[in-house]
Amino acid sequence: MIQSAGGDGVRPLKSVDLVADLAVVGGGLAGTCAAITAARAGIRVVLVQDRPVLGGNASSEVRLWILGATSHMGNNNRWAREGGVVDEILVENLYRNPEGNPLILDTILLEMVHAEPNVSLLLNTAVDTVEKSNPGTISKMSAYCSQNQTRYQVEAPLYCDASGDGIVAFLAGAPFRMGAEKREEFGEGMAPPAEFGELLGQSLYFYSKDAGRPVRFVPPAFALCDITQIPHYRNIRAHDTGCRFWWFEWGGRMDTVYDTEEIKWELWKVAYGVWDYIKNSGRFPEAQNLTLEWVGTITGKRESRRFEGDHLLTQQDVVEQRTHADAVSYGGWAIDLHPADGVYSELPSCSQWHSKGIYQIPYRCYYSRSIRNLFLAGRIISVSHVAFGSTRVMATCGHGAQAVGMAAALCRREDLMPRDLLESSRMLALQRDLLRAGQYIPGLALRDPADLVREATVSASSRLVLRELEEDGGTVPLDASRAMLLPVAPGPLPAVSFRVDVRETATLDVEVRGSSVEGNYTPDTCLYSRQLRLDPGIAREVCLCPDTSTTKAGYIAYCLLRNPAISVHTSSMRVTGILSLSQSMNAAVAKGARQDPPPGVGIESFEFWLPARRPGGKNFAFTVNPPLDLFGPENVTNGVARPTRLPNAWVAAANDRAPRLTLRWSEARQISRLVLGFDTDFDHPMESVLIGHPERVVPFCVKRYRILDYLENLLFESLENHQTRNTIRLEPPVVAEALHIDVIETHGAPPAIFEVRAYRQ
Repeated sequence: MIQSAGGDGVRPLKSVDLVADLAVVGGGLAGTCAAITAARAGIRVVLVQDRPVLGGNASSEVRLWILGATSHMGNNNRWAREGGVVDEILVENLYRNPEGNPLILDTILLEMVHAEPNVSLLLNTAVDTVEKSNPGTISKMSAYCSQNQTRYQVEAPLYCDASGDGIVAFLAGAPFRMGAEKREEFGEGMAPPAEFGELLGQSLYFYSKDAGRPVRFVPPAFALCDITQIPHYRNIRAHDTGCRFWWFEWGGRMDTVYDTEEIKWELWKVAYGVWDYIKNSGRFPEAQNLTLEWVGTITGKRESRRFEGDHLLTQQDVVEQRTHADAVSYGGWAIDLHPADGVYSELPSCSQWHSKGIYQIPYRCYYSRSIRNLFLAGRIISVSHVAFGSTRVMATCGHGAQAVGMAAALCRREDLMPRDLLESSRMLALQRDLLRAGQYIPGLALRDPADLVREATVSASSRLVLRELEEDGGTVPLDASRAMLLPVAPGPLPAVSFRVDVRETATLDVEVRGSSVEGNYTPDTCLYSRQLRLDPGIAREVCLCPDTSTTKAGYIAYCLLRNPAISVHTSSMRVTGILSLSQSMNAAVAKGARQDPPPGVGIESFEFWLPARRPGGKNFAFTVNPPLDLFGPENVTNGVARPTRLPNAWVAAANDRAPRLTLRWSEARQISRLVLGFDTDFDHPMESVLIGHPERVVPFCVKRYRILDYLENLLFESLENHQTRNTIRLEPPVVAEALHIDVIETHGAPPAIFEVRAYRQ
């Protein structure tokens, strides 16, 4: 029993002192990814989160889907899903939670952090005090947990602010911006006018469900009574739920930090008012059996403070896809700005303009220019308001935060501060460590001197030499222009033949297109065009035989332009790095199948050529001459673990019943660790909540495999893999002249492996 007689003074709170190598504040996706990355790199981390769960806007408290450069598969950024921990989270969520239940995502994030012994997690704990040893250095911070009435004093040589509003950076006196820069400051054509407003607002969502019987709804007194106050109220649909109501946004004319509670009340007013309209206006008879299941209790914030680093990313960095020597991350979401009046605005609910491809984000955006031991992560990084319209989305935030976690580990190993990593050899080391950990950095390939596979001869039981994709009896009409996106090596472009059904005499326009920017997939450069007159008939051959060459490897679009009188034969065969496209739109991220921005905004016009989501999106049946011989085993050592300019994968021949990859050294090597990279379809956005997915595992991914030594002794066997990257620790280490990797089974497509690495340690 505890008994206290009381006293005349005041009692102090319980206080706990914590010491770490890195203190991360904010447990949204960014803070979570930073903490996991740093911990796996070997340093001690304290992760301070002011909510009861991790994930921030992705968590069950807000329920927004995790998205980034893939942009709902709605732009021309192919194979752009973020790598590393972000990829691990999304692939695991797909496997456990294809229905998109946000509660399951909560458990995945908590499990991953809890599994890291180097992370001390403080939930329901808010930082409120920062101490500095000098004007440019944080020495300690204090945080309070209301659930256990405990104050924590956290001391570390390095701090990472991933809190969204930048509480640590703000208290430490770091320079910041809030609101939009004027056009003259950076020459940004998309700098918003006054009527549009300077800040993005906040959102709050609700979920409904079918109760199986009529359900009555009596609105609270504070609910919005006049639905016509919402200019776009006619866009409300009864069965929409959660973040499909992303446009329920408000607060952009207010202080999005200090006025958050007032903004929340207004959004509650909107949410309950909309539900009253759905249930009681008489316009939605289909809502009779619907009941309100959940309404958010905290808002999902978009924008508040942005802190200044040594580089401030601008519209030109995004649109021109500028390269940076210190690139550590990338983005690819549209520049997506919203009117400040949000749901009450008569303007369109968003203004989304895409660049032609993904863009690099430099390391200089991820630390404070004035607080020497402070990293920045998430939506507070050093960007202009316009560039923020793209960098703010969660997968981009999480991907950049992984760079912060790895940078912190490198700083601790060498007793450095964040800015010190700009020295060229240190930056190369940071980029190498990130690529080792699965980070994708556009334009960079892993060159790892510790990788023993670089010294090996790599061979395989077979390699795919793509001569054709056999037809399966299906067809797809040319109700839109369609194309096969194929990789080609330098030299003459191959001829590609399709089979078509022609309903009536027709003229078919065909084109072969490349991209004006190396490494992009926007087919904006015509390399070959013809008009073909076709008589009615079944299975007529159409050959695209370009009489031109390319000097660089890259993807080429073989296009059959729109003609509804013609249908193209299809194939069910899936191959890593091969896609069919249509000239189309995704209404979630674009206004049309072609982007035509107004003049003077600094955005290019171009067409969208999009793949369809599985189980749709069949390839065309085709033959290619000469065959595409781009899937050899040498690809597993090229340092790129996804399709880029080429597929970058070893793919076994379709008739290979025992696919084997062999590594052979001139003399025996001691090996204690292997890293394998598989294909989990980096083109798939894998939205984390709400959107359901037709599969738990990507068909290209290797499911079962074995690793054997040169004497065929079994060293390791995986029976049920679904993840992108597998790290295998051999205990005890083996000494071998050769290793075999036998693929036993995939989840549906021909086996593919992007990378194999081996290490002594």
